[in-house]
Amino acid sequence: MTEALTIEGLVPRLAAIAGRENVITDPLELRTYECDGLTSHRAVPALVVLPATAEETAAIVALCAAAGVPFVARGSGTGLSGGALPREDGVLIVMSRMRRIIEIDPVSRRAVVEPGVTNLSVSKAAAPYGLFYAPDPSSQVICSVGGNVAENSGGAHCLKHGFTVHHVTGLEIVTPSGELTWLGDGTGVVSGYDLVGAFIGSEGTLGIATKIVVKLTPLPEAVHTLLAAYPTMAAGGAAVSGIIAAGIVPAAIEMMDALSIEAAEAAVACGYPEGAGAVLIVELDGPASEVEAEVGCVRSLCMKAGATEIRAADDAARRAAIWAGRKSAFAAVGRISPSFIVQDGVVPRTALGAVLGRIASLSADAGIRVANVFHAGDGNLHPLVLYDDGSSAEAEAAEVLSGAILDTCIEYGGSITGEHGVGVDKSRYMPKMFDADDLDTMQLVRCAFDPASLCNPGKVFPTPRLCGEVPGARRGTHPAVAAGQAELFLWFTERAVVLPSARLARPCALRGASSLGARGASPPGAGGASAARPSRRASAARRPGGVPPARHVYGTCAARHVRGASPTRRVPSFPRRTSPSAHHTYQATHSSRRTPPSPPHPYQWPQGP
Repeated sequence: MTEALTIEGLVPRLAAIAGRENVITDPLELRTYECDGLTSHRAVPALVVLPATAEETAAIVALCAAAGVPFVARGSGTGLSGGALPREDGVLIVMSRMRRIIEIDPVSRRAVVEPGVTNLSVSKAAAPYGLFYAPDPSSQVICSVGGNVAENSGGAHCLKHGFTVHHVTGLEIVTPSGELTWLGDGTGVVSGYDLVGAFIGSEGTLGIATKIVVKLTPLPEAVHTLLAAYPTMAAGGAAVSGIIAAGIVPAAIEMMDALSIEAAEAAVACGYPEGAGAVLIVELDGPASEVEAEVGCVRSLCMKAGATEIRAADDAARRAAIWAGRKSAFAAVGRISPSFIVQDGVVPRTALGAVLGRIASLSADAGIRVANVFHAGDGNLHPLVLYDDGSSAEAEAAEVLSGAILDTCIEYGGSITGEHGVGVDKSRYMPKMFDADDLDTMQLVRCAFDPASLCNPGKVFPTPRLCGEVPGARRGTHPAVAAGQAELFLWFTERAVVLPSARLARPCALRGASSLGARGASPPGAGGASAARPSRRASAARRPGGVPPARHVYGTCAARHVRGASPTRRVPSFPRRTSPSAHHTYQATHSSRRTPPSPPHPYQWPQGP
């Protein structure tokens, strides 16, 4: 039976799905995938598979789920929190072959892309239509859109344009049980629970995205970039406060300290002002007249704060020269230190000066250098803790210092992450931000999507409960259940029975999931588990064409819903195009292997007049 399959037994079945050449079992090749961008956490996966389609991904996940084998999805491997760290006893599903830009729709200003598409390539594809994709992580040349969805990535320009969650309007996902479904309808209009918002930033714990509908933003009429040099970080911080207080919202406000400037100079010769204790990069975009007025105001505020030099650029080449040092900052510190920890915390803008002062004090006390690079406009800090990994004592001191920086962020009312995620690296800090009841309530959402705890297990939560990820499950009733705010699922194979809290005899024995508003299920006693819902075969028989219903997740419950059963229910679709020439479709050319016929793409245009 499938349930009894070992990892070795999965290999031929996975090969039948994705092709033997796309299933990696060689120990040396597997080492390629032992970590993401955070190299301090490593684990060699039992095997790696590279699907080429959503259907292949769903089949792979379904096989893992049936066999009880944990699985982890991976994009480009640029993450900085260990979010894509594989399981040594599990399957790593690498999405890099799924890199088609399926559609660019300039009329609706949307695109449909696969998860392996790189961030920057979306903007390049949209550029001929005067559009771009706004989220821009520093790794945008290589990071994938699927990875951006998992971590809710931002970037330098998120101050004005927002994070990934503000630019994704629909997701095709593979649920942890291996079923394909859509979250959102592609319009961005939410009816009921915002499941797209819940999925984005969930760090791969709620499923795997296989198609992503993104908003495209018109290219601004004018873009102007200023670089201001300051003798100290405090002076640069004063300029940031002055700009925001003036009611100006730049596209980006970035700051680098002397140590990070030194590294950038060594790496890319960015030519920043010599002797600067800090540099501030301010970029303004929008209508030309508005940008022109704001540039004058920002110049004045920067000078008032004590700028020793200001440089301006209004053409692409000169702007790129200013941004070169900032974009290379993380990798550049490798020029001045054998190892480093990239940290990611958030503090209120008003606390920037105090927190930076505390970081400097902690650095001096520990004898460990810290380079500061950060999104000054929204208080998202990226301290780079520099150390020699050849010394175990220094490595340990660096870890302690890194944790103390996060503690400082929390102390000043901030967060342990702004855009890099929690992953495995920061899960131990979650109890410092949230109490046990908060964490258990979050777990209810996770368990609703993944009651078997197979989808990227061991991430985000320090001591997973209710889903059986580790021993020591809760022995009492969950607070949300006791308060009548949630119910728990009992899972019998593929059937779910909702048990109201009053009926729970042994809640510690249940694999829990919130059932807020579950559909199609009834408590036991009215026919047992089999009476909770008509069988899949019976449901299919009543549906035109006899097609089994797709599983949809509503709110925080798992239920079955017959797609198309209601005439008012539509699969996701763009508004009807107004001109045939206004639509551009990218054809898949990277794979010649034939795959089984699939249903019509949910974004194909309505036919007829």
